[in-house]
Amino acid sequence: MRCPACHSPRLVRHPELNTLSIAHIDCDAFYAAVEKRDDPSLRDKPLIVGGAQRGVVSTCCYIARIRGVRSAMPMFKALKLAPDAVVIRPDMKKYAEVGREVRELMLSVTPLVEPLSIDEAFLDLSGTERLHGQSPARTLANLINTIEQDIGITASVGLSANKYLAKVASDLEKPRGFSVIGRSEARDFLASKSVSLIWGVGTAMQQQLAKDGIGKIAQLQTMEKNELMRRYGSMGARLYHLSRGEDMRRVSTDDSSKSIGAETTLDEDVSEVERLEAILWSMCQKVSRRAKADGLGGRTVTLKLKSKDFKLRTRAVSLDDATHLAHRIFEAVKPLLHKEADGTKYRLIGASLSNLEPHASDEEVSLDPRLNANARAEKAIDLIREKFGRKAVDKGLALKSRDS
Repeated sequence: MRCPACHSPRLVRHPELNTLSIAHIDCDAFYAAVEKRDDPSLRDKPLIVGGAQRGVVSTCCYIARIRGVRSAMPMFKALKLAPDAVVIRPDMKKYAEVGREVRELMLSVTPLVEPLSIDEAFLDLSGTERLHGQSPARTLANLINTIEQDIGITASVGLSANKYLAKVASDLEKPRGFSVIGRSEARDFLASKSVSLIWGVGTAMQQQLAKDGIGKIAQLQTMEKNELMRRYGSMGARLYHLSRGEDMRRVSTDDSSKSIGAETTLDEDVSEVERLEAILWSMCQKVSRRAKADGLGGRTVTLKLKSKDFKLRTRAVSLDDATHLAHRIFEAVKPLLHKEADGTKYRLIGASLSNLEPHASDEEVSLDPRLNANARAEKAIDLIREKFGRKAVDKGLALKSRDS
């Protein structure tokens, strides 16, 4: 039997299908899918998108996943599992543009879109039946078909009564999945699952629960809320509600908590502050380009460092006003780097902007003439790059980072 509307053999049936309106959409192996779309010769090959030898896997196609390759896996391990894999460096500018195209299609069906990353978001389609003349489920089916036909990548959908269950559902049948978890079945569905399925239960929390003899969600479902809170504090309330499929969070369109960042895994561990500075400057330039492209500025600048033993350090500073200028981002984050340059060898460095707001270059005027001069110089460099390419001109620190 095929769908009478689109003639697809993939049919979704569920007793609550036409009463649910909260969805989670996640593009399938997004970076790899975009690369395969742009180079059809890669279609049947294992593809890894990631860094160099000391880098990690950003994502990989499903052919590589069958071999055991996973995101965040060290590249050398991934290539042992899939020695014939094609490795491509990430092209974040291209991925961001495709991500914007996907976001625009999402917004065409509902204004209530909460982005989680470049390629996934929650959608609330409550009340859209009259607008689209059909149930949210049918609107979502049409949306993912449009994404596939117009953009050339696939996505998976989870549909349920709340955000937590929708996110769980979207992971059930990837790729090209459309999964539904209804209100009435949620508790029974979750019961047999590991506690790790609960949002916020990481390795440390899972180990703590294991010490108390708790490994399955069904065990949490038998416990009282007060008991869970006595044992695990505020996390106990989350365990109580999510184990029962209860989630009161709304789909939020507020982007104030989102960030724009750039980071790089180094080919060798680095401890010298001068070399770290030069690399950090390049990261600040990338953050600046992305923020300018999105017409955004940020009031918080964050430094990210990962030492050779994989310990993560993040340090942040707040600005008096929002910026997307590379030199201001760098001047804010540079003192944070100097405090952390204590001889520790780092394998990863990055910077990010958060507390974002709409922002234009002409809005930045400082009482400090030096900052205004830097802003004018940066604007001139941007114009030259726009005309002649990104590598047409650069400032000293970036040139130094290439030599290091």
